Parts: sequence; C-alpha cells; structure tokens
Amino acid sequence: MLFMFKQWIADIIIRMYQTTRLMALVIFLLQSPNSLANESILVYSGDSIHPSQLLADILKANPQMEVVQAVWEASTARAAPQSAWADPQFRYTMAPLTIGSNESSYGQRFELSQHIYWPGKLRLRGEVAEHQANAQYENIAAVQLVLTTTAKSLFADWYYIHQAIKINNINQGLFDEFRKNAVTRYGTGLASKQDALRADVERNLLKHQAIVLHREQQTILARMNTLLNRSPEAAIPPPHSLAEIKFLPELKSLRAKALQSRPELKAMLATIDANETQVELAELEYYPDFNVSAGYNSLWDNEDKRFTIGVGFNLPLGQGKREAREQEARAKMKQARWQKSELEARIKEELHIAYARVEESLHVLSLWGSN
Repeated sequence: MLFMFKQWIADIIIRMYQTTRLMALVIFLLQSPNSLANESILVYSGDSIHPSQLLADILKANPQMEVVQAVWEASTARAAPQSAWADPQFRYTMAPLTIGSNESSYGQRFELSQHIYWPGKLRLRGEVAEHQANAQYENIAAVQLVLTTTAKSLFADWYYIHQAIKINNINQGLFDEFRKNAVTRYGTGLASKQDALRADVERNLLKHQAIVLHREQQTILARMNTLLNRSPEAAIPPPHSLAEIKFLPELKSLRAKALQSRPELKAMLATIDANETQVELAELEYYPDFNVSAGYNSLWDNEDKRFTIGVGFNLPLGQGKREAREQEARAKMKQARWQKSELEARIKEELHIAYARVEESLHVLSLWGSN
C-alpha cells in the first residue's frame, strides 16, 4: 500500500514536469520579442526564484544575445557604403623637361573624374544590404525565443527535481518507520524476516535514488548557470510554484500566431526580399557604368584646347559572366522560398505534436486529480 502511494505521488510529479516542459514550447510561440526585451531584471532575493526572473536574467547575461546584436550592428553598418558613390579621382601629370626651360612654359595636366553607376544600381545595392540587415535583426528575436524556451524548460526541470527530492526524503522517512515496525513485528513473531529484508531493500533503493536525484540537480544547476554566464556551481534559489494550467488556446489560433510572429519566418522573408532585389541588380549588370571627367592641359599651345571634359563607359561584352550571376541570384531566390515553405511546415508539425502531448498530459492529470 505504501509503495503504491509512493508511485502514485511520483507519477503525478512526472506528469506535471512533462506538462510544464511542453507548455514552454506553446508559451514561447505566443511571446513577442518586444515583451521579452521589456521584462524587468530582478535581483535574487528571498527563498525562491520566479520563472520570469530567471528568464530576464538569462536574456540579460547570456553572451549569445551580445553576439547576434553585434552581427546585426555590423550588417546595418554595411548598408550605407553599399549605396554610396565611389570616391572621385584626381590625376596630375607633368612634363619634367619643361621645368626651368626658356623655350617653353611649364607643362602640366590635371584631371578630376567621377565614376557613375547605371541608374538604379546603387539603390538596389543599398536595398540588398538593408534586407540582409533586417534578416540579422530577426535573428536577435530568434535567439531570444530559443533562450526563452530553454529557460522555461530548465525552470520546469528545477521545479521537478526539487519536488522529487522532497518526495524521496518523505519516502525515506516512511520506510525507516516501516522498517522499525517490521523489525519489531519480526521480534514478536508477528511478521516474517522477509518483510524486514524487503524494507531494507526499499530503503537502500531510495537512498540510491537520492544520489541520482542529487546528480540530476547538479546537472540542471550547471546548465542554468551556463545560460546565466556564471560559474557552474553558483547557487540558485529553489523554484517558485508553477502556474496552474487550466485550459489551452485553440490549435488553429496558435498556428496562426506562430506563422505570423515567429522571427525565423520573418528573417526568411527578409532573405527572400534580398534575393529578389539581387535578381533585379543582376539584370542591371547588363548595362554599362559611366565615368565623367574634367581637366586642364597646359601642354597644348592653343589655350582654347587646354580645358577638357569627357565621358567614358565600360563595354559589357562579357555576357556569359553576367548571365551566370543572374542565374545564381535566381537560384538563391528559389532556394530561399523553398526554405520558407519547409520552415512553415516544420513549425506546424512541432506545434501540432506539442499540442497533442500537452492535451494528453492534462488529461492524465485530470484523471489523477479525480482519483
């Protein structure tokens, strides 16, 4: 009877643990990046830690956030130079034999030139860089969501391990009492020696389970401290109680929110925009760029010929390499579109599986509660 009671309590705790882990996936799909970034940072105090406090501390301390932030800043900084004009060029030429000559004046020539791209090229280059920067910005939110679901999952683990250790301590006390009664009953001839030996075995199994639970507790602690960028053995308060799960939103609404708000999809859309713009830019590479210049040449005896202006342009004769660049851009655009479709299907799959598991866990919990 006592053993069945212990198993019943352990099963309830395990079901609660599994439900909390699965709910972490559902909840983080509904979280917006802005709401996560605006959560207040709490200082550890008191006898327990709240899940929101752990999440806020991880988002603040985890180095991954600084990495993706730096990548986005670098991408943003690259956008401006891509649409900027090339630097003008100045060229100076002199005739050294005319220096100090009595027969002719000092001969020199200087020219100022400017490279001008075909209309639209600079604008498209800038747009490509901006779309790429937007994709990197969405990666910040994607890392936030990964850290969020990991933090909530670890908090569920932290709650489960503390509850399991607590139950183990209670069971050890119960079996100690059971063993004393078994030994006493054996001494009076009311019980067999086998009962006392069974109590010893059960008690030793509980002691071994306590060692296993302690090892799992240290593993969870190390993982949490790693996310917090702390020493693995740094202390973390016991967990606050978990919120009760009363009902689930409709799967259809969750799916719509996931497809609308997931930053991975937004990043993929920005990548598609960049590839589409790259195709437009590749089409403009068939047209030449220009070079305008103005200069002064004193080598000419006729003063009317000394001031000059000119224009030049490249001859886009290498059509093969330009066609290859256009084909590459179109292939990358096609690749990005298929990757978006694959990502949408994977999100729907993950959500559907997680939703079914949570429903199952809630049903089991309701059965245990009714019994």
